[in-house]
Amino acid sequence: MNSFLGFLLETGLKTFFFPGMNNGILFGPWIPVYGFGAVVIAMVSKFIFHRFQISKLWKTVLVFISVFFLLSLLEWLGGVLIEKIFHKVFWDYRDQKYNIGPYISLGMSLLWGFISLLLVYVVLPLEEKVIKKIPRWVSILVLCFFLVDCGLTLWLT
Repeated sequence: MNSFLGFLLETGLKTFFFPGMNNGILFGPWIPVYGFGAVVIAMVSKFIFHRFQISKLWKTVLVFISVFFLLSLLEWLGGVLIEKIFHKVFWDYRDQKYNIGPYISLGMSLLWGFISLLLVYVVLPLEEKVIKKIPRWVSILVLCFFLVDCGLTLWLT
């Protein structure tokens, strides 16, 4: 679900703000990077909320700062790997202020930080309730579609 929401977010960013950006290596909306990012956010927030005995405000600030850096690192790693493996550049922030090379910009890192808070406080609690109601066969069907998409991507690229 997080991969699909990430796909929608990036598609919106591409449509309205970055028309030259390519937002996916697979054909479908299950780009695993979004899933990895969501897992990082969930793990970091869970660790911070359970480990530190500080106010909720400071926990939120700590989550924001942590995912700001971790998701920036993930975005850089994803950009480098896509370039090395597929010989393509899907995004390039060099024309934005306060960038670090083509794959990291302050604006996008801040956006990921704020979106991570939305994920932690809104999406993940709702998602936990919804996931429990999804039949097993639906999960298997989505997994099959994902594997077919991966196969088509490798075969046609």
